[in-house]
This record gives sequence, structure tokens and C-alpha cells, in this order.
Amino acid sequence: MLRLLKLELQKLWLNKVSRILIFVSFILPFTVLVLSSIKINFFGFFTLELGELGIFNFPIIWHITTFFASYFKFFFAIVVVSMIGNEYSNKTLKQNLIDGLSKKEFILSKFYTIVFFSLCATILIGVASFFIGLYYSSYTEASIIFREIEFLLAYFVKLVGFFSLCLFFGMLLQRSAFALGFLFVLYIIEWLVFWGAYEVFDSADSAFKVKNFLPLESMYKLIDQPIQRIVMTKFPEKTDIAYDYAVHWYEIAIVLGWSAIFIFLSYQLLKKRDL
Repeated sequence: MLRLLKLELQKLWLNKVSRILIFVSFILPFTVLVLSSIKINFFGFFTLELGELGIFNFPIIWHITTFFASYFKFFFAIVVVSMIGNEYSNKTLKQNLIDGLSKKEFILSKFYTIVFFSLCATILIGVASFFIGLYYSSYTEASIIFREIEFLLAYFVKLVGFFSLCLFFGMLLQRSAFALGFLFVLYIIEWLVFWGAYEVFDSADSAFKVKNFLPLESMYKLIDQPIQRIVMTKFPEKTDIAYDYAVHWYEIAIVLGWSAIFIFLSYQLLKKRDL
């Protein structure tokens, strides 16, 4: 495993564009640090400091930071599809196979890289959230600090699932731009499935349950939007906006299942393709 991971990291390090995109994908999530210290002056009447609103308190901070940090995954997604596109355009895939690397090892090297960067991103956002929370939170009990830390697990699984999908599209289309564009096509397809399910069941709830099993939607549902939750903390009497924002084991299982399918399909594509 380490040999394959080292081989892939060397390829990425030698590519200037990949180095920049990796750097950006790790740095941008830390804009949450900047947001936590922002003070907005409303024409001298009052000053709004985001960190003082309570949104960086434990345990809600785990939910907020992982949700917003997940939107920066598209930068590393470019790296993932570029890994495949460059292999075909530079003929390094064929050369690796000639040098003794099996097709299975080739796919595993990509998957190990995905897991490695997802883990690094999770650790970084976890450390950042922990220290922001310690600074702003009024709760210092360990039981509260580490409550809902499962959002970090959901964040990691979400990254692995999304990058595995990008890897599959990269293998399928062999071109970075087409692979990223196909994400939008998949997004449209999932909404078409939703409307089809709505016509069949005549129920939006049933249609959403169907949609929740699809790749992009299942990844999104891992970490639900925290806006309503923030409002709930400020206005607890508004019970009509209550919703289930917890991380559920079956949601993780669905995304892990899709990740395994995408890696398997990527291998099958490479296995049957004449290089």
C-alpha cells in the first residue's frame, strides 16, 4: 500500500498544477478561521462578530465546519480526474503497466491517494474546529466537546465517496473537463429520478427517500445543512422548523457502498480497456 501511495504522490508532486490545486483544497477550508474573527460594522449602530453568535460553540461547531468545508472538495476533485486524464494523455498508464504495475494496483494507487487526502483534510478541519471551539465555546466539558464528533467521520466518508465518483468518471471519459461536466449531468439525472418517483408515489417524501439512495444526494445527506439548527438554537420555541440533522449509520453505509461500486467499476473499465 505504501509503495503504491508513494508512487502516486510522486506523480502529483511533479505536476505543478496538481501541487497548486492540492494546496488550495487544503487551505480554503481554513477560511472558517477567518470567518470566526470577522467583525461586521453596521454603519456605526452595532458590530456583529460571528464568533460571538454561538455558532462556534461545542458541539454545533463540528456540524457547521464540516458542512461548509465540504464545498471545497471540488478543488481536489479536479486533481482526481486530472490524475486519470494525465495518465492517458502522457501515456504513463501504459508505461506503468509495462514496468510491472498491475491494473488492480493502478486503481488501488488512485484509491489509496483518495483515502490519504480525505484523511488529511478531515484531520485538518477537525483540529481547526477543535481550537476554534475551545476559543469561542462556553462549554468546556469533554462530554460536550466531543459530542457529535461523528460529523468528522461523515466528512471523511463524504470526501472518499465523492472522489471515488470522480475517479470513475475520469476512467469512463478519460478527459478531466468531460468528467467534471458529467457530475452536473448526474445531478440532473438524480432530479429526473426524483420527479419520476414523485409521479409514481404521488408523494414528495417518498420521492426524496428514493433520491436519498442516489450517489450525489446520499453524499449530501451525510451532513445536512446547519442553518435551521442555528435558528433553532436562537429560537427554541419555533418547533415547526425542527429537523433531523444527525449522522446516521445507514447514510454512511450507502455512501461507502457507492464508493466500493465506483472503485470496482473503475477497475472493470481498466481491465476490459485495450491500452
